[in-house]
Amino acid sequence: MAKSEETLNLMDSFAEFKEQKNIDRSTLVSVLEESIRNVIIKMFGSDENYNVIINPDKGNFEIWRTRTVVKDEDLQDKDKEISLSEVKALGEDFELGEEYSDKVDFLKFGRRAILNLRQILASKILELQKDALYAKYSEKVGQIITGEVYQTWKKEVLLLDDEGNEMLLPKQEQIPSDFYRKGEMVRAVVLRVDNLNNNPKIILSRTSNLFLQRLFEIEVPEINDGLITIKAIARIPGERAKVAVESYDDHIDPVGACVGMKGARIHGIVRELGNENIDVINYTSNLTLFISRALAPAKISSIRMEEDAKRADIFLQPEEVSLAIGKNGSNIRLASQLTGYDLEVFRELSDQDSDDIYLDEFKDEIDEWVIDTLKEAGCATAKQVLAIPREELLERTDLEEETIDNVIETLKTEFEE
Repeated sequence: MAKSEETLNLMDSFAEFKEQKNIDRSTLVSVLEESIRNVIIKMFGSDENYNVIINPDKGNFEIWRTRTVVKDEDLQDKDKEISLSEVKALGEDFELGEEYSDKVDFLKFGRRAILNLRQILASKILELQKDALYAKYSEKVGQIITGEVYQTWKKEVLLLDDEGNEMLLPKQEQIPSDFYRKGEMVRAVVLRVDNLNNNPKIILSRTSNLFLQRLFEIEVPEINDGLITIKAIARIPGERAKVAVESYDDHIDPVGACVGMKGARIHGIVRELGNENIDVINYTSNLTLFISRALAPAKISSIRMEEDAKRADIFLQPEEVSLAIGKNGSNIRLASQLTGYDLEVFRELSDQDSDDIYLDEFKDEIDEWVIDTLKEAGCATAKQVLAIPREELLERTDLEEETIDNVIETLKTEFEE
């Protein structure tokens, strides 16, 4: 009864190994043979005279042992030699010195050998599964996959693919408005695959620029066909994004193709990203024009470029400044990321404002970081700051009341003089 149970357990191990779909046939045969030979070596010190035959289709194996026929009195190593009398007793006709092969019943090796083989196989199965998983998802890095939400934690969400493999969506890779429920399907891009101590860890992302790019490739056939290419992407995940596109076909409007008839193509992307506002921009190698387009809807009066420093000073009419900066500085920040240039906005001075003074002139009296904050809020000159009500300045800059009061007092004093 015990032997029957051991045979069943051993065959179960082989059946499990055989069913590994991600393991190629040659690897399966090689690993099985190596595992069996390891057990033989542990028992007899060598496997030189053993031949292991694996049948991967049936999930079983055979062991054949080759021994040299010797005289009875010369028998020393029963594992490598067999006496002439024993051969004759088996009804075989062999001469001295010939090789005699017989099939070995692995179960006769004993319970310990069987347990040892099962442990080795279990370890090999797990190791190969991990290697196969790492190889599979390493090839999927940068691709969109769909997973089922299995568990949600404070810092990450655990998803399962269609084969039950675990994937992680960290908090920082989630769109702020995302909310996940167990059992729902989620799309994300494979960001990377970590392999610490041979334990693959699949990391997904919904905030990566690549996720937005792949969504465009799915929704816009012209991108997938290579007629339109995405040149640059800048995102504030869940809030706003800018995408620069270029067409290689003069008959195709890249912006119109990406947006679709009545926004049909882009609406699906916007919904997937939690109503992220997406601006699609026509790319050009003319940097001045590209920066102007990136800062839309603001209308630029002029641009002063410093190509070596990757910097551009943008001059606009007063009413265009807030449009260029955008809500919480989002427009200018995204335009800067999209173009790769450090952009700074200045209001063009009219004749009546000729006595205005740029904030940079006050660096001896106002901290530089305060001046930078005011610039980000759309104020490049003293009169621009003074023209804004105190409460609005506090809201725009998020500076302390005392700091704002000191700035206003300093600037007023300059003009009173």
